[in-house]
Amino acid sequence: MRRTVHRHLGKVVAGAAIAVAGTAVMVAVTLPGTAGADGTADGAAGAGQQGQGQGDVVPQAVVERAPAEGARGTGRDPLTDDELKRVEKIAVDPPMFGATQNVAGGRGPQRLSVDLAEPENGDTAPDAPRRAEVAFYDYKDDALVTKTVNLATGRVESTTRQHGVQPPLSRAEFDEATKLLIADPLGAGLKADFKDATGDVLTSPGQLLVNGAVYRATPGVRPERLAACGDHRCVRLFPKVRNGPWIDARHLVIDLSDRTVVALGRG
Repeated sequence: MRRTVHRHLGKVVAGAAIAVAGTAVMVAVTLPGTAGADGTADGAAGAGQQGQGQGDVVPQAVVERAPAEGARGTGRDPLTDDELKRVEKIAVDPPMFGATQNVAGGRGPQRLSVDLAEPENGDTAPDAPRRAEVAFYDYKDDALVTKTVNLATGRVESTTRQHGVQPPLSRAEFDEATKLLIADPLGAGLKADFKDATGDVLTSPGQLLVNGAVYRATPGVRPERLAACGDHRCVRLFPKVRNGPWIDARHLVIDLSDRTVVALGRG
C-alpha cells in the first residue's frame, strides 16, 4: 500500500498521493516486500525442496575476473580508463585550467562528459583515427566548452565555446545543487520532510538519492530573476530519501551560476 505523509497543509492532491509538507512535498513509495529476500519465500523453498527430492544438484556460480583492459582501444572500442585520463589531461591545459571555474567555485572547468567521437567522413575502417569529444562547463563565463582530441597524436583538433547551451548535469553538479538547497532557508521543507521520514537531520547530499533536470526560463516567468536560467545553469531537483520516500522540491530552482535558490511563482 502507499503511505502518504501530509503534515502542514492537510490536503492531498487527488490521484497522485502527494501531500504538501512545508515548502516540500513528500511522496511515499511502495518498497519491495521482504518475501524471498533471504531465499525462504514459499515459491523458492518449494522449488528447492522439489529439486532436492529429485536428487538435482545446483552448481555454484563462478565469478570470473574481467579481462585486462588495454591502455588504448582500437576502432570503435569504448574509451579505456587510461584514454579517459589522458584525454582530460590534454584537453585542460594550464591556460584553460587557470582561466575557468567549476561548479564549486574552484579553478578549472567542470567536466560533463567524455565520449568517443564519431568518425570523420564516415570512416569506419579498423585503423581509422580514434578521437574523443570532451565537454566542460565554465562557470566563470557560463559557457559550454567542447574539445575534440586525436587519441593517436595527442592533439586538440578543435574547440568550440557556446553560450546558452545546457547539456545534462553531472553528478558533481547535482551534489552542489543539493548542498545549496540544504543550506538555504527555502530548503527548510526538504529538511523537515527528511526528519519526518528518517528521524535524522539532513546535512549532506549523501543522505539522499538525487536526480533532476536542467531548468530553462519561459517568457513571463516569476520571479523575474529566473529569466537568466538558460544562460545561467539552473536545475530542479528530484530528491529521494535512501530506502524511503521521494520529496517533491520541483517548485524550487537552484541557479548554480549565481549560487542562489529561488521559489517558482513567488515575487
